[in-house]
Amino acid sequence: MSHFTSIKTQIVEKEYLKQALTHLGYSYQEGNVQIRGYAGNRTSVEIKVVTNNPSYDIGFYKVGNAYEIVADWWGIDDIQQEQFLQQLNQRYAYNAARAKLEAQGFSLVSEEVQEGERIHLVLRRIV
Repeated sequence: MSHFTSIKTQIVEKEYLKQALTHLGYSYQEGNVQIRGYAGNRTSVEIKVVTNNPSYDIGFYKVGNAYEIVADWWGIDDIQQEQFLQQLNQRYAYNAARAKLEAQGFSLVSEEVQEGERIHLVLRRIV
C-alpha cells in the first residue's frame, strides 16, 4: 500500500523551482530519479529533495504545464508539509517575479521582509 500524496502547484518553470529549493537550503537531485516512501515504495520524479529520513524523499514532476509535489509525508518528520509548501511557493513567486521584471528593464531598489513573512520589493525602471 502506497502512502504517496500528490499536491498540485502553480509552479511552471523548473529554473525558479530549483532556485527556490536552493535558497531554502534544500539539496536536490535532478533527472530521471526516484523518491522513496513507506515499505520501500518508489516513484519516478524529475527533481528529488532529500530529507533527514533516509527512507523518505520529496519529489517534483510535471503534469501538463505545472509541477506536482509527491511525497510520503507520514515518514518525513523534519519538514512540515504546510510550511514547506508556503515557503516554496513564496520563494518561487519571488524568483519568477523578479526575473521577469528585470527582463523588462526594472531593477531592484529595495527589499524588505515584513510582518507575516511577506516580502516587499520596490523595483524601478529608468526610461
